[in-house]
Amino acid sequence: MKRALTPRDIAAKKWKTLPWGEKWSKPFGFPADNASWFISGASASGKSSFVMQLGKELCNYGTVLYLSYEEGVSQSFQRRMGYLKMNEVQGRFRVVAGETYEEVIARLKRPKSPKFVVVDSVQRAEWDYKQIEDLVTVLFPKKCFIFVSMEYKSQPMGKPAMKTKYLADMKVRVVGYKAYCQGRAIGEAGSYYVVWEEGIIQTSNNL
Repeated sequence: MKRALTPRDIAAKKWKTLPWGEKWSKPFGFPADNASWFISGASASGKSSFVMQLGKELCNYGTVLYLSYEEGVSQSFQRRMGYLKMNEVQGRFRVVAGETYEEVIARLKRPKSPKFVVVDSVQRAEWDYKQIEDLVTVLFPKKCFIFVSMEYKSQPMGKPAMKTKYLADMKVRVVGYKAYCQGRAIGEAGSYYVVWEEGIIQTSNNL
């Protein structure tokens, strides 16, 4: 039986947090470097661009592996990497398309494997919730997993995605090129991350 923790025990616990600047800390606070993320958004909301921008920022703190299940390495994916200047993080950003769950585990067990892992998307990876939970809590608890989700009627699509949202420490929803934190963060109330300034202006004008 595990020892029950006192309030003093809990207050004494320390986490290594992401030391990023105000652009990121204002909406998202300073999450632990192994905190899990769940990012959802409708099609054409700016979700994919936000995920890529987050990946680029995380390259400052470790190697990033982008598991591209939804787009593979398509023309649109290439174009997004181009306008976000991902060549600037050439040595720390890697993309893999179409790996099985077992192949991902084998890759992450290698020495000096990536610290940050983007799974895009939960639906196209076709993993069940138990597989996702095992990755985060059992197999690789020191890594940071970022799960990207499609939406249906403004909600994560499918039961595995819904359950993964509750598992995640950081819950982010992208709407109209703005990324909002929806829970378990200590960002500034009402703040959001600007994914694409011009897109926000265009969306506002259309409304």
